[in-house]
Amino acid sequence: MSHILSSVLGVTMLTKRLLIGVAAGLTVLAAAVFTLLLARDPGVPASANVALAGQITSTEEGPMEGVVVTAKREGSTIAVSVISDAQGRYGFPAGRLEEGRHALTVRAVGYDPEGPLHADIAGAGTASVDIELGATHDLEAQLTNAEWVESIPGTEAQKRMFESCVRCHTLERVMRSTYDAEDWLSVLERMDGYVTSAFPGNPQRRPTDEWTPFANRSPQAQEARRRQAEYLASINLSSGARTYALKTFPRPTGRSTRAIITEYDLPKLSTAPHDAEVDPDGMVWYVDFGQQYLGKLDPRTGEVTEYEVPEARPGNPTGILALKLDREGNPWGGNMFQGSIFKFDRETEEIQVWKVPDELEQPKGTHGTRIFQVNHAAPESSHVDGKVWLQNRSIAGVHRLDLATGEFETFEPFLNSTRNSHNLYGIQPDSQNNLWFLDFANEHIGRIDAKTGEIALYETPTPGSRPRRGEVDPEDRVWYAGFGGNVIGMFDPRSGEFREWTPPTPHTKPYDTFVDRNGDLWTGSMYTDRAVRLIPETGEFIEYLLPETVNIRRVFVDDSTTPVTLWIGSNHGSSLIALQALDE
Repeated sequence: MSHILSSVLGVTMLTKRLLIGVAAGLTVLAAAVFTLLLARDPGVPASANVALAGQITSTEEGPMEGVVVTAKREGSTIAVSVISDAQGRYGFPAGRLEEGRHALTVRAVGYDPEGPLHADIAGAGTASVDIELGATHDLEAQLTNAEWVESIPGTEAQKRMFESCVRCHTLERVMRSTYDAEDWLSVLERMDGYVTSAFPGNPQRRPTDEWTPFANRSPQAQEARRRQAEYLASINLSSGARTYALKTFPRPTGRSTRAIITEYDLPKLSTAPHDAEVDPDGMVWYVDFGQQYLGKLDPRTGEVTEYEVPEARPGNPTGILALKLDREGNPWGGNMFQGSIFKFDRETEEIQVWKVPDELEQPKGTHGTRIFQVNHAAPESSHVDGKVWLQNRSIAGVHRLDLATGEFETFEPFLNSTRNSHNLYGIQPDSQNNLWFLDFANEHIGRIDAKTGEIALYETPTPGSRPRRGEVDPEDRVWYAGFGGNVIGMFDPRSGEFREWTPPTPHTKPYDTFVDRNGDLWTGSMYTDRAVRLIPETGEFIEYLLPETVNIRRVFVDDSTTPVTLWIGSNHGSSLIALQALDE
């Protein structure tokens, strides 16, 4: 059934806000120079090619491998990190650090520096700073979400509740609290009143009680909440002391230490960059998960420009999800609770917004009352037939927008399903603009034929895999992150065969996948603070520990650089992160 476009919030020239993200005089190397500098391993310093080098040791271990060392010049918004090798040596390539005084920080669970660390970088030669680490006095402050989940007692079913917690904040907040069960009841009820795009830097409440699903107010839901409250009170500090041992994961070794990481601070601390993608001109685009802004970073200068995206439904919570670029490199996004999608034209800097008609808000069947939530737009193959796919969580389905006519078609793959619930989440078109979709509530991936509308469903090998986000590669193979099953998978439609791999770090719970030009698969995690690289041919995993707590959602690889560059948004850190592995 077709519907005429309910509302197009015109092709409007939005006033852009230019924000300078770095101090005057900051130099970020252009791609060609960047390639040259990254050609050698920073863990093997040589005075002619290294700006800063040293060795990291401790009384407990002697030379320490896998310590992340970060240098950030005073007044700059760009930080550069490297990782120590098997001899404890680290080195920053020449040209990657500006002249001036740099603060140095380290990440090594269980350890802290003996005192403040600084390095003065001059125009030539190599600065040398050896770093001595000692046992930390606050291990809890250093644990990743995954290490907390590994440490606390409880069943996997009990621990699944933390999936909601880490969307907004770290588990340290939960585990170091002193709330008893009665306190937790009110906390949990309050948390249910926030939308999924809320976090401490930008809290957003559901505007009316109607936005809270009925199931959350039922007696069964209340009883489940009480069980959760009692469980949380048994594992936090409400009894006055920790009753279980804290477990930590090993530091990186071998190939996992061979990387250089650059972090770009964004101008506002309230910015939550959920996605980041690179256009054909090398500009890095991001969307704000909690606010109506599309941003652009020029990594060569550090300049940041933000564009305000109009609200389609004023009064509803704000925020943008699922940034994608079309074939011309124009950014598209899903405006979530605004019930709309948008396109940004890079040449004219105009934004066009399509509002999904109100009559398409609710499902045809009985899926329950849900908030209107259009998370994803998929324009990558719209040049094939002039149509763009978009996801609508409120119907557990998708729409297809005809750009020429403004008509919407609706597809509900699970309309007649006997399963209790479905959450059609990640969507990705193939080369012919057939749509692949992922069922985040169960273990399905599915396909909608662009010409016939025929729907096919396939079950992943791992039950309860809950595929979340993924990618269709140039060979039209479907890659997916099995969040619930802690797996990464690939489905080949030609053979009908699945392959799955399990990341080595417990509780990785991969969120998204991306295949680079070498055939390597990348993913990330809201739990481990590690970027993960899989070499499918050998099954080898290489995990790169990032310099600080990072809530990784989408991952994107820029294949135009050598080596390739992984880009992620630090969703709770108001920054964009670029990682290059130095063993390509």
